[in-house]
Amino acid sequence: MGQEREQGRGRDRDREEGREQSRERGPERGRGDRTGDRLGEEIRPDGGVVLLTVECQQGVVGPDSALPELAAVARASGALRNIARLVAAAHEADVQVIHAVAERRPDGRGANTNARLFRAATRLPVRQHSGSTAVRIAEPIEVADEDLVVRRLHGLSPLAGTDVGPLLRNLGCRTLIVTGVSANVAVPNAVFDAVNLGHTVVVPGDAVAGVPADYTPAMIRHTLALVATVTTTDEILARWKRPRRSPRTT
Repeated sequence: MGQEREQGRGRDRDREEGREQSRERGPERGRGDRTGDRLGEEIRPDGGVVLLTVECQQGVVGPDSALPELAAVARASGALRNIARLVAAAHEADVQVIHAVAERRPDGRGANTNARLFRAATRLPVRQHSGSTAVRIAEPIEVADEDLVVRRLHGLSPLAGTDVGPLLRNLGCRTLIVTGVSANVAVPNAVFDAVNLGHTVVVPGDAVAGVPADYTPAMIRHTLALVATVTTTDEILARWKRPRRSPRTT
């Protein structure tokens, strides 16, 4: 009798473990399905989406970069090309594009000096001086007349203390797609600040670069994925290329 009760309890445990495993597997599939649907809704061209490029300027990711290792990774990884693809598709889909550029006056007036990064920038062979070729958007990214170019003279973030935040609000931005460099500093700053301002953030991981190259996917997976929807360039392009619904006729 005791043995039968023990066997019965064992079968109950097995059934419970099976249900638990099914519950664990089920939400994973559900999350994947909901994430796909949610991404399409988040980046719908007529749904208040804005594409942001971060420091994609010649003096950072161009051939004559002040940071040649970062520029090489941005090109070799395909990140720069993917950013250009996203910008071109945004133009086609009537999605607003904002280019965030970091620069400084030749006399350094107003620039930060309170971190090693800022002090090191003053010793680089290429300076991000206002009005110079270094602060022009790098090829192959194309800047359209309707694009907004926001230049900052201070700080680490493309949003905090710049015109980007008010512009996003005035544009009715609900979702911000963040691309660019670097995964080390400016990109995570942009993501965190956008989330703090109440925006939904989407990060195409293959349109972001940092150094060393293997740092970027780790940072995205373990940090940005906690606060943003992580996707790919192709996933975004596929949704922007979908035919729009024709208006209903009565």
